[in-house]
Amino acid sequence: MSNLLLSIDASSVDWARAQFALTAIYHWLFVPLTLGLAVVMGIMETIYYRTGKPFWRMAARFWQRLFGINFAMGVATGIILEFEFGTNWSNYSWFVGDIFGAPLAIEGIVAFFMESTFVAVMFFGWDKVSRGFHLASTWLTGLGATISAWWILVANSWMQYPVGCRFNAETMRNEMTSFADVALSPVAVNKFCHTVTSTWVLGAVFVVAVSCWYLLKRRHVELARQSIRVASVVGLVASVLVMATGHHSAALAGQTQPMKLAAMEALYNGGTDQGLTLVAAVNPFAQPDYQNEQEPALRIAVPYALSILATNDPHGYVAGVNDIINGYTTPDGTVHPSLAEKISRGRQAIAALGQYRQARAQGTPEASLGALKQQVADNFPYFGYGYIKSAEQIVPFIPVNFYAFRVMVGGGCLFIALFAGALFFLHRRQLEQLGWFHVAALCCLPLAYIVSEAGWLVAEFGRQPWTIQDMLPTWAGVSDIQTGSVALTFFIFLTLFTVMLAAEIGIMCKQIKRGPEEA
Repeated sequence: MSNLLLSIDASSVDWARAQFALTAIYHWLFVPLTLGLAVVMGIMETIYYRTGKPFWRMAARFWQRLFGINFAMGVATGIILEFEFGTNWSNYSWFVGDIFGAPLAIEGIVAFFMESTFVAVMFFGWDKVSRGFHLASTWLTGLGATISAWWILVANSWMQYPVGCRFNAETMRNEMTSFADVALSPVAVNKFCHTVTSTWVLGAVFVVAVSCWYLLKRRHVELARQSIRVASVVGLVASVLVMATGHHSAALAGQTQPMKLAAMEALYNGGTDQGLTLVAAVNPFAQPDYQNEQEPALRIAVPYALSILATNDPHGYVAGVNDIINGYTTPDGTVHPSLAEKISRGRQAIAALGQYRQARAQGTPEASLGALKQQVADNFPYFGYGYIKSAEQIVPFIPVNFYAFRVMVGGGCLFIALFAGALFFLHRRQLEQLGWFHVAALCCLPLAYIVSEAGWLVAEFGRQPWTIQDMLPTWAGVSDIQTGSVALTFFIFLTLFTVMLAAEIGIMCKQIKRGPEEA
C-alpha cells in the first residue's frame, strides 16, 4: 500500500487539491447566504404570525424568494463536492470511509430530505396551509439546512481532530469505535457554532446591503428600514457569538493543531507571555525563513493576547514553528516529541504493518502476530509522519494563514460597526438621509464573502499537509488517476461554476430590482 501511494505523480495531488478547493470555494459562496437568510426570513414570518400585518408577510416572501434562488445553487455544488471524495480521493475514502461516510450519509438521508420537503411548503403553501404550519415549515427549512451543515462540519472536524476510531490492521481501514465521540467532539461542536453564526453575519450583511440600495434609490423605504432593523439585531448577536466561538477555536487549535496556530501568527519561536500580532511585514508570496528569523519584520503586537487567546492564561505557553519541529516541553511537564522522532515512529508503524500483512499472507498463525500488531498500535498516532521526508512538508504556507486570519478578524470587527451604526442611525431617524452609509453597506457585501472564505482558508490551509491530522498526508490520500483527467475536469468545473455564479447574481439582481410587490 505504501509503495503505491508514494508512487503517485505529485502533479496529480496538486490538481486534485486544486479541484476540491475550487468546488469548496464556489459551494461556500452559496451556503452562508442560505443559512443567514433562513434566520432573517424566519424572524419576519414570526412577526407576521404574531401581528397579522400584511407588511411582514410581504417582507418574508420577498427574502424567501432570494433564499430560494441561492438554495438551489448551493445544492448543485454540494453534490459535486461529495462525489469528489470518491473520484479524486479514493485512497482517503478507503482508509477512513467507515467513519467519514457516516455523517455524510446522515446528512443526505435526514437533513437534506428534511429541508427539501419543507422548502416546498414554504414556497407554495402560503394560501394552502395554516399560518402556523407555514411558519413551522419556514423554520424547519432553515433548521434542515443547519442540520445539514452540522453533519458536514462533523465530517470536516474529524479530519482535523480524528477521534472515536481505531485502525484495523487486517482490513487496512480505520473503524469507528464511538459515534458520539465523532459527532460530539469539542472541535466539531465549536466549528459548527463558529461557522453557523458566521453565516448569520453574512446573511445580515446581505439584507442590510440590499436594503441600503433601496434607500439610495428611494424605493421600498419601509421594507428597507424594517429589514435593516431585523438584520442588524441578528448580525450583532451573531457577531458576539462568532467572537466567543472564535476564541475557543484558537484554544482548540493550540491543543490539537499547534502548527496551524503558529502559521496564523507567523510565530517562529514560541514560549510563554506571547503577544498577538496586529501587523507585520510577512512576504505574501514566499514562505518566510522561519528557521533563521526570530519574528516577522515590523511586528506590532498586543502583549500577552496570544497566550490568552490560546490558553486563557496571559502567561500561557504557545508553541512556534521551530518548537514543533524540534520538540518542546510545556511548563506543566508535557513532552511533545520532535518531528524526527515522529517520522521514526511513523515509519516503524508502516514497516510493522507491512511485515504483519506479509506474514498473514504466508499463513502465519494470528497468535504469532501479536507483537507486530502491537507495534503498529503503539506507533499509529504518528502513522502519517512515516510519509514525511522533511520539515518543510509539515509547515503550511504561512502568508496565506497569516493574512487570511487578519482579514477574517478585521472584517468581523467592521461588520459589528456596520450593524451598530445602522441601529444607531435608525434610532435617530437619520438612516434614510445618509447616502455615505448606504454606499458603505453595499461595499461591505463583497467584503463579507471575502471574510467568509478567509475563515475557510485558515481552517484548511492551516492543517496542510494533512488530509487527516497526523494520520494521512494529502499525497497518500489521492486517487491514482491521470493528471490530465483531473486537470480537464478542473477547467470544466471552473467554467460550470462560474456560469452558475453569474446566473445566480443575474437572477438575484433582477429580483431585487423588481422589488417585493412583483416578487
